Amino acid sequence: MAHVELTDLVKEFDDVTAVDGISLDIPDESFTVLVGPSGCGKTTTLRLIAGLERATDGEIRIGENVVNDARAYERDIAMVFQNYALYPHKTVRDNMRFGLEQHDTAEEIISERVNETAELLQIEELLDRRPSELSGGQQQRVALGRAIVRDPAVFLMDEPLSNLDAKLRVQMRAELNKLHEELSTTTVYVTHDQVEAMTLADQIAVMDNGQIQQVGEPTHVYSNPRNMFVAGFLGSPSMNFLEGTLEESSAGKFELDLGGAVHNVPDEFTDALEPYLGDRVTLGIRPENIALNQDGVPANVHPATVEVVEPQGEKTVLELKLDTGQSIKAAVDPDTTVEMGDAVNLRFDRDSLQYFDPATGKSLTYDVKIEQQATI
Repeated sequence: MAHVELTDLVKEFDDVTAVDGISLDIPDESFTVLVGPSGCGKTTTLRLIAGLERATDGEIRIGENVVNDARAYERDIAMVFQNYALYPHKTVRDNMRFGLEQHDTAEEIISERVNETAELLQIEELLDRRPSELSGGQQQRVALGRAIVRDPAVFLMDEPLSNLDAKLRVQMRAELNKLHEELSTTTVYVTHDQVEAMTLADQIAVMDNGQIQQVGEPTHVYSNPRNMFVAGFLGSPSMNFLEGTLEESSAGKFELDLGGAVHNVPDEFTDALEPYLGDRVTLGIRPENIALNQDGVPANVHPATVEVVEPQGEKTVLELKLDTGQSIKAAVDPDTTVEMGDAVNLRFDRDSLQYFDPATGKSLTYDVKIEQQATI
């Protein structure tokens, strides 16, 4: 096993900077997921670690070794690709053996590792079949097996589940979690799917425009985004953003004028937001942190009209329009009875409020929330 460390890593293709000076520590035995939209630089970063691309600048360290100049086969890594990359003319057994044969591994060791891995992945009955005779899920298990038999220091996985249907993706996510628990091999996993990132990782790195926007434990990043990109990228439905002007009431309280409606800002954010008095500020609130106000408490209630009702089994997603004209989504209990056109009152969970600078996207209250959580 080995930790991986990227320092000021840059990759340029002519006049395009695909990876823009990123630094990332990937702990030994961790499952780290690089997540972000298409074109954010996550796959290029993985290819740099693998040795399939040469870095323009910066350092890549695997274990104690700087590997910038090492060839891919010298880096003690194994890759699992999106398209499985199995040899169609070889049997499953021969596909799994191939990498070990190229390293002149002894026959008895090859046979032992292939059989052990096949048992681990429950593909013993597939060993004499060819890839064309396998389902997508079976091919993915074989691709994983080919990597596992290598017993590498690091697994690199490039969107390995994206070609599977939804049910198989859920099943394979569970199997990957079990495999990592058993093998404890350092894993770097690339995906654009935030659900995969949240369920598989013990550390996620959210990327955009070739840069890492935030790194951390998944639920921490989800609950405490450092900027509007992270806040909006993670979550389905994504976080709601409501922009208004920050003002001070006659009572000395901060409030956000949303264009006809007023949002009362909790007192604990006063110091952090004071420099923005008179300026535009963006309020962020996740759909699951919005409730229909049914207890008659008038404070900080936002009138809205239901425009769309989307039952989704475990929750119902409401698309609403506030009286200010701004659109918003709420994820409510599936037993909630509302119809299109209904007038409702929305209450925002005060512990889940986020405030951002709309010009830079930076969170204005991140430090305050972290301090609050440290005292709990």
